[in-house]
Amino acid sequence: MAALIRLNNKLLVQNCLSQVLRNARLISTSQKKSDTATIASCPKPEATSETAAAQKKNWVNYGFDFGNKTEDRSATKSSFFFSVTLCLVWGTFIWAYLPDNQLRDWSQREAYLELRRREAAGLEPIDPNYINPSKIDLPSDEELGDTEIII
Repeated sequence: MAALIRLNNKLLVQNCLSQVLRNARLISTSQKKSDTATIASCPKPEATSETAAAQKKNWVNYGFDFGNKTEDRSATKSSFFFSVTLCLVWGTFIWAYLPDNQLRDWSQREAYLELRRREAAGLEPIDPNYINPSKIDLPSDEELGDTEIII
């Protein structure tokens, strides 16, 4: 959010500068440097009550708007609201309470029920002959030859 606002501000500044530079004439009208007038000292402008109050507050902007304090504060608060409250807090809450789409809990409960059933029947937890050995076609020793068998 902050990046979008900064990018928008940057594009506005670039557009303004490009228009100013197009219309500006960069031709010097003075003949020599010695002909230009200089001022020895500039009188300080008198501070009004509004500028004095603004200087006393020492406004530090958050980088969303460099000229307007209220716009800067509102952009800061809205970006933090959307990023922290909506994304982090509610996103974590929704993610934590999503249903079990891959059925991990169901498969674990089924495995415990199957183990309990096999223990009650007096069987081993996992049958070594899960598939009937008569249904499996294994090669004979002659067909294997010198092939190394790794178990």
